[in-house]
Amino acid sequence: MPVMDLSTIDLNLLVAFDALMAERSVTRAGKRIGRTQPAMSATLSRLRALFEDDLFIRSPGGLQPTQRASELAEPLSRALAEIGRTLDYTQKFDPASSTQSFTVALSDHPAFVLLPRLVDVLRTQAPGITLRINAFSHRDDAVTLLDAGEADLTVGVPSRQAPGGRIISRPLFQERFVCVLRRGHPMAARSLDLETFLSLSHLLVSPEGERYGQVDAALAANGQRRRIAVSLPQMYAAPALIAQSDLIATLMEGIVTRSGSQHDLLILPPPIELAPVSFVMSWHRRNEVHPVQRWFRELVIKLTGSISKADVGT
Repeated sequence: MPVMDLSTIDLNLLVAFDALMAERSVTRAGKRIGRTQPAMSATLSRLRALFEDDLFIRSPGGLQPTQRASELAEPLSRALAEIGRTLDYTQKFDPASSTQSFTVALSDHPAFVLLPRLVDVLRTQAPGITLRINAFSHRDDAVTLLDAGEADLTVGVPSRQAPGGRIISRPLFQERFVCVLRRGHPMAARSLDLETFLSLSHLLVSPEGERYGQVDAALAANGQRRRIAVSLPQMYAAPALIAQSDLIATLMEGIVTRSGSQHDLLILPPPIELAPVSFVMSWHRRNEVHPVQRWFRELVIKLTGSISKADVGT
């Protein structure tokens, strides 16, 4: 038997059929789905043409279904109910009973700041949710991951790409810079002025593998440069390395305070003006209005908003 082409069918007809089966009256069925009696009569005519059957026969007790209508009634009612449940699911979301899976791409620092809180809240409020974490180091990778559907959201520094309207971003928090030296450093007794700063050997942290950072850009604007003795991509390795060397590093304060090495370090304000680093959450526009995705984004916003100033150095 050939399969009916659904693209040629007005699915509202099936809703009308279900109402006719329930009410056994054109007038009452019309009221049930918000149609006038003439409109419902026209709909019944279309149903008869679609199924090539009278479907309902008038009788003293109301409309009586034909055998064909009786055969159609249960499977169509079941299908309409399933569609209704599916659409209702996309409008409501119960975290406690959800088995949803989320993929989050994080750069290094947001992983340390956000993940412990996120996992703890999900464990208590949404224990059935599965969390998958991807890492990325280059800021522009966030757009690639979102475009490819490989992440529901990303958290990192803003991309330098111009993704147009398809990628949406929201600021989450900022990190200010501090300079760190080991306690007992030969220069520890001196104030960290620009001359002292430039005389030292520097550690550069660049997750993107560049040998030029914000400090270098600020110095270059004044025709100055520093000596970079060591560069590395792992920002959380930097405080321990500084604590055991005579190097100086200019790091985000939250890296220092969360590293476990802060008691072995002198934390000083930089002798040059440096703009703070902003971290943003980004997601693709295709996930903008979905209630499950929206709930998850709001949770991330709430958790990062609760991070104390001591945690993120703001």
